[in-house]
Amino acid sequence: MECQVVIYNISHDAEQVDEATWAVTALHNQIEHFSSPKLFILVSTVMTWASSLPLDPEDPDLPFTDEIFYCRRAHPSFKRHIDLEKAVVKIGKSNREIFTTYVVASGLQYGMGEDIFHYFFKESWLGKEAEISVFGDGNNIVPTIHIRDLASVLQNVIEHQPRPYYLLAVDSSHSSMEELVKAIASVLGPGKIQKRPFEDIFLIQDLNVLAIDSLRVNLRMEAVTINSLFSISWHCETGLVENVGLVVEEYRQARGLLPLQVCILGPPAVGKSTLSVQICEHYKLHHITLKDTISEVISQLEDTVKNPDPDAETSAAEAQDLLNNLNDSVENDDVSEEQMKLLKDKLMSNPCKNQGYLLDDFPNTYEQANELFGEDPDESLPSSRIMPEFVLCLDAPDSVLIDRVINLPEELVQELDYEPEQYMNRLAVYRENNQEDKTVLNFFEELDVSPLYLEVTSGEEPASSLLMQKIFSTLGPPRTYGPSCREVEEEERGKAEEKIRREAEERAAEEQREEEETRSRAACWEEWTRTSEAGMQQEEQYLENLTGQMKSYLREHVMPTLSQGLIECCRAQPPEPLDFLAEYLFRNDPHDHPQ
Repeated sequence: MECQVVIYNISHDAEQVDEATWAVTALHNQIEHFSSPKLFILVSTVMTWASSLPLDPEDPDLPFTDEIFYCRRAHPSFKRHIDLEKAVVKIGKSNREIFTTYVVASGLQYGMGEDIFHYFFKESWLGKEAEISVFGDGNNIVPTIHIRDLASVLQNVIEHQPRPYYLLAVDSSHSSMEELVKAIASVLGPGKIQKRPFEDIFLIQDLNVLAIDSLRVNLRMEAVTINSLFSISWHCETGLVENVGLVVEEYRQARGLLPLQVCILGPPAVGKSTLSVQICEHYKLHHITLKDTISEVISQLEDTVKNPDPDAETSAAEAQDLLNNLNDSVENDDVSEEQMKLLKDKLMSNPCKNQGYLLDDFPNTYEQANELFGEDPDESLPSSRIMPEFVLCLDAPDSVLIDRVINLPEELVQELDYEPEQYMNRLAVYRENNQEDKTVLNFFEELDVSPLYLEVTSGEEPASSLLMQKIFSTLGPPRTYGPSCREVEEEERGKAEEKIRREAEERAAEEQREEEETRSRAACWEEWTRTSEAGMQQEEQYLENLTGQMKSYLREHVMPTLSQGLIECCRAQPPEPLDFLAEYLFRNDPHDHPQ
């Protein structure tokens, strides 16, 4: 082996234990063939300390240090890990000049996309739950370290090769599980947590048994050796809770979970809302409108006024004042300063910062855009964080727009205030606003956000599909998690049920078609039979009419004499019966014809 340094990380994957055991043993067996000294570092886990007895029963907060590593006791699920630690230490003592070994017991790692804490980051980011779960009482102290700080520790071990061969790698925090989850939920999610029985964690498919055991660890630890021997440039020395904003941003960047911020503009009835629903469904965005935002806040304020909470940040009186102002501005059909602030707060909320948003039909003027997205020195957060990344501008000829309004259902016309006079006024206002020197589109262009102009020619399905393809191509692929295991199962189940339903419908249609064909054939056969019998009767009648006279003639003038001649021929039995019959007929002709 040409490598001078070998690092094995068994803190995440238990399957690496066997491979690491083989590797260190194989290297030790080849010591005599080494051309230069080699270094083997085993990155283990603090779970090999999880069952250790307290150093002082009267002082349970006394931290463990790597100086007393020989007293550690492993969690039952990590017996193989501690056995490997001991083997690595023992092998390293045989010939440290040629083959040096170290064990670095790492705290639970976080940062750069997350691993063991990923479930809590994901649940907070998705925002599907109003409260993020803490399993158990959450009072257990979890030793942690940022992955970059762990890398710095390993780099220092390689460069300095200290005399102690067992080192703890943990940051200086002593955060509880509840504090960790609450910090993540506050910055990334709803900000609220709920405590659930620890047994519920076994229902989480994203967590394996070793991860579950690790999240239950309760250890106070101090990395005495690395702090005394190394000058580490810490990335997050004070832990995840104190640096949660930085860690959350790393999480977003590492996993590509960047918010997609879109603004869609255009004249009334051009189809903005319809396209917005399709875009939000495809990209999992939050559909934001000024009307819905204000309605939501008014509903919350009314609830606050009716049910005042003494611990709430907003008092009932303040809520009533804001409610009155909002109701006045809504009645006056005016975009007030309060409305603008509420809309900005909505765009700055965690859901919009996580998945992104689609702002539908707002702002309408340059001034509104500047107030909403322009920099305000009094604001603590820059408005650039909510600036749309894409601006979609739909347009269509007035004739197309008017035709679409005419063909809308009456109830939808009433709901959207699209009565002829009102609609024409709104359309005229929009056209006027976009013919001024400073339009809302000019605002975005000044900030290097180039609008995508989209011409709506009709409401036909092919045209809409082409328009959506162009939008999807511009916005790029979704920036969100793929479907979860449960969602995949539900989708597959839905497809299977749809297939069964479709096959049942096809079978029913086929059976109905066969029944109809059978009835049709029976009706045709009956009709043919009836027609055939009538034809035969007509033919028989025709033949009867045609041969009636002949039969009458034969019956009256021929058959009597002929019958008698045949009888006489039978009696006489002449050798020449035909000649006998001819002579008989000649002799007995009832009609005497002259010679």
